[in-house]
Amino acid sequence: MTRPETRPLTLRDVSEASGVSEMTVSRVLRNRGDVSEATREKVLLAAKRLGYVPNKIAGALASQRVNLVSVIIPSMTNLVFPEVMSGISKVLETTELQPVVGLTDYLPEKEEKVLYEMLSWRPSGVIIAGLEHNDAARAMLRGSGIPVVEIMDTDGTPIDSMVGISHRRAGREMAKAILAAGYRRIGFLGSAIGLDHRARKRFEGFTEGLAKGGVEIEDHEFYSGGSALAKGREMTEAMMARSPDLDFLYYSNDLIGAGGLLWMIEKGYDVPGKVGMAGFNGVRLLKGLPQRLATMDSCREEIGMRAAQIIADRLTGEGEAGQKIELTPTIDPGDTLRQV
Repeated sequence: MTRPETRPLTLRDVSEASGVSEMTVSRVLRNRGDVSEATREKVLLAAKRLGYVPNKIAGALASQRVNLVSVIIPSMTNLVFPEVMSGISKVLETTELQPVVGLTDYLPEKEEKVLYEMLSWRPSGVIIAGLEHNDAARAMLRGSGIPVVEIMDTDGTPIDSMVGISHRRAGREMAKAILAAGYRRIGFLGSAIGLDHRARKRFEGFTEGLAKGGVEIEDHEFYSGGSALAKGREMTEAMMARSPDLDFLYYSNDLIGAGGLLWMIEKGYDVPGKVGMAGFNGVRLLKGLPQRLATMDSCREEIGMRAAQIIADRLTGEGEAGQKIELTPTIDPGDTLRQV
């Protein structure tokens, strides 16, 4: 008699298939107890052949936690966050923990909803992008009783631990490099400052860095919506039509910067001789452009790895709360920033 397809597999099914007791099957699948290697292999082979997946809810009821780490990020279409996820996965795959992802679209109310749903499953930890959250989200994170790591940014005070870079410092360093290369008439093109706090901080740091050199931004343009090559082309064309004497264009991310660079090449501009250009993030995908866009590496994969390691260490009792890890991004001048 075949097992009805609608009935979930149980320990008894594995027990019958492997010829050992349910208690022994349970020990093998939980990696507990003294079981011979031959018996272990027999049970694991039967479980794999049947397609049996252990029900961890029962264990979670006892511990009040599941082996999931909630990762809450703004987007997966932004090329930044898949690399962060890669770093998180590299660390967690060596543990019993699994990441589960929630997307916020940079909207505080959506972040609050996603966080509420995630915490209702009682995860073992939370990795969340940014330091800015609404009051309800902050209260939930503080009251969760689990390790919380805020990532991508260090310009602020974390709820628990944080891993990232100083975006204000990144902006200042790029301004310093641009001025050192002799550029003075500068335009800024970026995402809507109100939605992306990290882009806002870079912009603030950038303007501060220019001001120290006695220079102000001559033109700027902001957009909302996803970063795209087409948006970069459109913004660059509009800015150069308005301000043809600009000698440098600084973009808030590499994707719109790449779109701008392609437009400048098509129109025959001398880059970086007449007009220099730079983006931000160090996106590896763009290394195939006719010219390499100057950029700054935002340490994405390392941020993910360090954040996941904090969670893993805390759960084994080897880590401490309140860690603050600031990484140092580096400028890659590429082919669009004059060398001095």
